[in-house]
Amino acid sequence: MLDMETKEGMQKYVKQVSEKNSWILNKDQQTFNDLIDGLVDNKKSYGYQSCPCRLASGKRDLDRDLICPCDYASPDIQEYGACYCNLYLSSDFYEKNIDFIAVPERRPIDKENAMLAYINKIK
Repeated sequence: MLDMETKEGMQKYVKQVSEKNSWILNKDQQTFNDLIDGLVDNKKSYGYQSCPCRLASGKRDLDRDLICPCDYASPDIQEYGACYCNLYLSSDFYEKNIDFIAVPERRPIDKENAMLAYINKIK
């Protein structure tokens, strides 16, 4: 079992996810490290590795679609060649001579609103 509350454990986890899905990982070391740090921080804070590029509520039921790899990663990679964070990339991503792609938010607004309502309620 991986200790995903460590940088090393999270790196192994995302590597396994990428291999299982025939994706590659972002090769920009600074970006990759920042994303790993965000995943580790979220794992420690919430008990699950929510997407580091989106606001999470801390309530698993509301954030289930944001647990990395989020529910939107596969369709984003199919359509844009990258997930929302640009952590996971299509296998031919770098052959297109790009380093980063802005992927539009695919999360439904009702899920976002439910998360925001929950956060505002607990404040």
